[in-house]
Amino acid sequence: MNTAGMLAEAFARVGEAVHAAVEGLPPDDLNARVDAGANSISWLVWHLTRVQDDHIADAAGTGQIWLTGGWADRFALPFDETATGYGHTGDEVAAVRVDSAEPLLGYFDAVHERTLGFVAGLEGHALDRIVDEGWSPPVTLGVRLISVIAEDLQHVGQAAFVRGMLERA
Repeated sequence: MNTAGMLAEAFARVGEAVHAAVEGLPPDDLNARVDAGANSISWLVWHLTRVQDDHIADAAGTGQIWLTGGWADRFALPFDETATGYGHTGDEVAAVRVDSAEPLLGYFDAVHERTLGFVAGLEGHALDRIVDEGWSPPVTLGVRLISVIAEDLQHVGQAAFVRGMLERA
């Protein structure tokens, strides 16, 4: 398996897990928070998708699907449209609410498709390219992609855990 294939496989697993965590849930479950400091499934999936969208768009030199695909308008969240969820307060987490799984999965699937297209085109030493000079050492594309996969898996795992708690309740 080549590098592009390995990355595509990792992102495909994220996609499967997102769908498993979200599909079939009613809005009350998607938006539920097990306590005031917890994240909802809606926020977790929105956040992991926003981070992936932001980081892949930056690496690919394209616009974020959140903005170019009209998703910011569809979600109509009460904070800056460039927000990705980093540092969100409990009130901001609570503000990410959906009326169905459709917007979460629609936005995720659009970002996922673009991500798979991006990683499919990676060849040679593409992963060695510096994409963020703001860290020491500077962040390479390879490190950035692994960070996105790790964050996505962490948050979708949290969403699956919340789903399990709600189903047992």
